Amino acid sequence: MIVSASRRTDIAAFYSKWFMNRVRAGWCLVPNPFNLNQVSRVSLSPPEVEALVFWSRNPAPLFEYLQELDDCGLRYYFLFTLVGYPRAIDPGTPPRERSMETFQKLSARLGPERTIWRYDPIVLSELTGVGFHERNFRELASELRGAASRCIISFVRPYRKARLRMEAAAAGSGDPVDCNSPQISALLGHMSQIARENRIQLFSCASEHDFSAYDIHPSRCIDSELLARLFGIEPKAAKDPYQRKECGCAASRDIGMYDTCLFGCSYCYATSNYERARANHARHDPDSPSLLPGGKIGQENLK
Repeated sequence: MIVSASRRTDIAAFYSKWFMNRVRAGWCLVPNPFNLNQVSRVSLSPPEVEALVFWSRNPAPLFEYLQELDDCGLRYYFLFTLVGYPRAIDPGTPPRERSMETFQKLSARLGPERTIWRYDPIVLSELTGVGFHERNFRELASELRGAASRCIISFVRPYRKARLRMEAAAAGSGDPVDCNSPQISALLGHMSQIARENRIQLFSCASEHDFSAYDIHPSRCIDSELLARLFGIEPKAAKDPYQRKECGCAASRDIGMYDTCLFGCSYCYATSNYERARANHARHDPDSPSLLPGGKIGQENLK
């Protein structure tokens, strides 16, 4: 079993103490996001967990526990999102300089193959046009040379629940992206060249478009082949049937909950109401078996 921590929230950034308490207990409870009365018990015991995959914009709060994870025999790697958007789009993400320092520190400890850079999602707007991404990606890739060996990209999908707040944050950001346009083709060509110059392999995430002409190939963010290469194991997980058909990820058990992240990214699909997310974080108990006490989302007066 592979454990995902987490597509639904940033456990490393906001819930590291809870996570480690559950690792020590050997299990946690995870409510079904579509039926909160249906609660599953997920093992976090090393003999049953083939690997952990962390998704984070700020894994620094977990650093003090990495040795403990190593000592108990858990295998893991990080998917580290580092984009460097203006505050209007990513209001709560740590400053770029701090994120870069955190990335470098994590990579120095784990190695580049276990510290995977996500330049994701690519948001096109009046604030972040093609020119912004060409300059921004070049600067980040240059700073990450030697610290990152692969980078995963995707273009934003404006989910219906996020489109209004995206447009409020940056005009044009809620528009669908035409991946066949000359502007996007030029951007992909530039990004591919920049990645090669900095010895970084570029991959696409869950794209319905073929970017192989730019030497950009489909990724598997939860990657059985990578786990086999890193740790000499052969996870039994097949392709995850609950993800989009374009997604190549192996099946995993996600232990996060929606509406619990505090970063407030304008395009986030996992947070439908930021006030609710703040309220849920406030009622979080690190000693609870689930991320929220009783395994229920707090929705009082937050319709």
